[in-house]
Amino acid sequence: MTAIARTRRAAMVSAICALVAAGAGLTGCSEDPDEGTNGVGKLSPAKIQSRTTAAAKAADAVRLSGTVVSSGRTYKLDMRLAKNGGTGSVTTEGSTFRLLKVGEHLFLKADKEFWDHEDGKGDDSESDAAAADKLDGMYVKVPTGDPAYQRFSGFTDKDVLLAGLLTLHGDLATDGRYEQSGIPTIRLTGDEGSGGTLDVSLEGTPYPLLLVRAGDAGTIRLTDWGKSFPLKEPEDDEVVDYGKQLPSS
Repeated sequence: MTAIARTRRAAMVSAICALVAAGAGLTGCSEDPDEGTNGVGKLSPAKIQSRTTAAAKAADAVRLSGTVVSSGRTYKLDMRLAKNGGTGSVTTEGSTFRLLKVGEHLFLKADKEFWDHEDGKGDDSESDAAAADKLDGMYVKVPTGDPAYQRFSGFTDKDVLLAGLLTLHGDLATDGRYEQSGIPTIRLTGDEGSGGTLDVSLEGTPYPLLLVRAGDAGTIRLTDWGKSFPLKEPEDDEVVDYGKQLPSS
């Protein structure tokens, strides 16, 4: 039953109950709000959080989009994540780059302006400009030991990213029923919302669908749970070796 159909049915039942109560003096006519749901709405806040965390971890894939504020910098994300890697785009400070991780291999693709900014030396040397030109629009394979690997790989690691995001701070509570993209949800809050909110699906698997992070630290939508997507390394002629082509900092 769709959310719209469920709402209409609830309204009809309420109207019938009102008529019956008025005409016959009967009481107790009501509809169970959890009828037809996955049942997590009946659980304690801690158990709901436990169920949704387990569901997210067990899922083969998810799409994550929205904004994350970290260390004073805002990141706009649109990532598709799987157990063996991920792909998508990240925008920050007006610059957008693409990330692709397959297994342990991390690739980064950006334009010349990104590499000019990333180099950060500010000397505008011909060698730096030439390096940025060579990297423009190419996938760069980042060595696992490079600081850039640690900086960017977290965006493509499903378990690491979700573990860092799906956290509510303070005392847990529920805050009513809502709807996200036609799917009924129950909302968890931390410290009455100041510690963040998380909408959990009441249909099927109790996946997290919408996260509002504490302290205005961003809003994330989580969709396409369990939907597979192509994930393969770029062709050789699309890749530049980071260690050999980019000047060391």
